[in-house]
Amino acid sequence: MKYLDEYRDPQAARKYVAAIKKITKKPWTIMEICGGQTHAIVRYGIQNMLPDEITLVHGPGCPVCVTPIEKIDKALEIAARSNVIFCSFGDMLRVPGSSKDLLTVRAEGGDVRAIYSPLDAVQIARDNPDKEIVFFAVGFETTAPGNAMAAYQAKEMGLKKFSMLVSHVLVPPAMESILSNTECRVEGFLAAGHVCTVMGIEAYAPISSRYKVPIVVTGFEPLDILQGLYMCISQLEQGQTNVENQYVRVVEEHGNRLAQELISKVFRIIPRQWRGLGEIPQSGWKLTAEYEDLDAEYRFDMIDIVQKECSECISGEIMQGLKKPMQCPAFASKCTPDHPLGAPMVSAEGACSAYYRYGNE
Repeated sequence: MKYLDEYRDPQAARKYVAAIKKITKKPWTIMEICGGQTHAIVRYGIQNMLPDEITLVHGPGCPVCVTPIEKIDKALEIAARSNVIFCSFGDMLRVPGSSKDLLTVRAEGGDVRAIYSPLDAVQIARDNPDKEIVFFAVGFETTAPGNAMAAYQAKEMGLKKFSMLVSHVLVPPAMESILSNTECRVEGFLAAGHVCTVMGIEAYAPISSRYKVPIVVTGFEPLDILQGLYMCISQLEQGQTNVENQYVRVVEEHGNRLAQELISKVFRIIPRQWRGLGEIPQSGWKLTAEYEDLDAEYRFDMIDIVQKECSECISGEIMQGLKKPMQCPAFASKCTPDHPLGAPMVSAEGACSAYYRYGNE
């Protein structure tokens, strides 16, 4: 079938559903990586359109969800200081640490500001030269270019009191971690299109080859997801394990080279803790030596904070595709958007939030 031009056409949706039903002969479990894809799947009832043989499970596709609790606690301690203006994207403000969240710190008098761009934090630093300005740099590869640009501009402007609390994570190592789990159920992936817009699709070929799974880079509209599923199921039924690009209207094979160059100038790859998943080798970014004077963890002596996860939250199992949100005993009872136990219920892209908002299967 052709790549999508009419990706919001309901007639095309029916055609893809029919095509999927026609080619599906065996049971398959497919994981979508991005939380935006998860929300589209749950909101539009895509799982219910598919044949019974197809099971969709939800991956660690939200950087808010996988930010470790000790990183949140570092943010809380820094944000509570009287000489600090703490800047963050809005979805991080309600993520619980071990005892509170950033909104609580703001209610207690901390200067915590929700911003829409990392460059907003740079401007705040220019406007407040006597204050320590800290930006919470969270995200997958998608937000890395903007965060890197903020560090680059702050350095060029000589902003001595600007720093970043960095919690960047990388998607391909997380996919490998999921696949290497002996309990893994995943037989094919829908990869996150916006990540590949920045980084390209080259990193997925070794994973596909090593673990014998098809990987389809997919967009976020319901029809993108249906076509991505059709492409992935087609490969599974034919015994193929290739990387394909459904999101051709946005993603190029090599990604955005200029963005990659800026990222490699500002960040270096390190092991990274993932909330609910533990440490994954080579799965995060940290500021390079050239930019380490902007590292808020060192500036505020936050290196040794370590915390345990909430024992009632099973977000790790959910993000590995081992369980669905409604299989958590706390789902919709002890854990709700107003009183979340874990980040997947907080984030606008979290799987638990999607099931709570739109209903479950």
